Amino acid sequence: MEIPNLTPALLADGERLHVVASFSIVGDVVQQVGGDRIDLTVIIGAGQDGHTYEATPADIAALEGADVIFVNGLDFEEGLVAALDAIHGTPIVPVSAGVSIREGEEAGHADEADTSVDNETHTEDPHVWQDPRNVTIWADNIAAALSALDPANAEAYQANAEAYQAELARLDASIEETLASIPEARRKLVTTHDTFGYFADRYGFEVIGAVIPSVTTGSEPTAGELAALVETLRAEQVQAIFAENVSSAGILDVLAAETGTQVTVYSLYTDALSEPGNEADSYVRMMTINAGVIAAALGAGQ
Repeated sequence: MEIPNLTPALLADGERLHVVASFSIVGDVVQQVGGDRIDLTVIIGAGQDGHTYEATPADIAALEGADVIFVNGLDFEEGLVAALDAIHGTPIVPVSAGVSIREGEEAGHADEADTSVDNETHTEDPHVWQDPRNVTIWADNIAAALSALDPANAEAYQANAEAYQAELARLDASIEETLASIPEARRKLVTTHDTFGYFADRYGFEVIGAVIPSVTTGSEPTAGELAALVETLRAEQVQAIFAENVSSAGILDVLAAETGTQVTVYSLYTDALSEPGNEADSYVRMMTINAGVIAAALGAGQ
């Protein structure tokens, strides 16, 4: 995953760069760096799942008319792959270039009945934004790309990136402080799919299970996997599990009931921001809210 070689875009006097971001979280960070010197279009909007989204004709037109396209990379934007592959001449910048990538699991259901065979394969976990330090790398990559395409505004892009990186450092420290009250024995996460690996690594948690044991939401759990997860919840004495804003909480409600114990379902923002004007309409607010919800759910007083 590399950033392509970039040359200045052909812009008329006063014209701003036409920039496309693949999904809402990338779009927010691009806007923080680009500020009012870019015209930004976000393809996969607030509350939409990048794993399952399918490109529309309007999306393809936006991609074809862009000076640059920013994507997460690591196959996160599964529904845009074909559209991106068809784009010629427009640079596609993976903002996660340079991030240390963790290995995730991709569930395989070829033979559910054969429990002696490990049907899981390993893949790269694309959810790098769950660690704010990785978004600091995003900001560097975005500033470098915008500066190469629009050298006249390079100083502004760099200044915006540095200001945002300072905010990310404050966010990281704030999350640590918010989570400090959670005892080690309670630092266990169960979610809809395997999206919190980077968060767990950064803040000292263990991901002990997911309804979809995969880094993508584009698959369905088997009955055996769900039964095993219920047993894990019981064995680990889990009292809180976490739904995601990009998927239904219904199956988590069923799992909580099947444990036969007191398990509460909480909601987190994971793969998308909330609508503009709502509580999690920026990356920083999203992460701040998530930390608060996790602390309240797993804190010593629960």
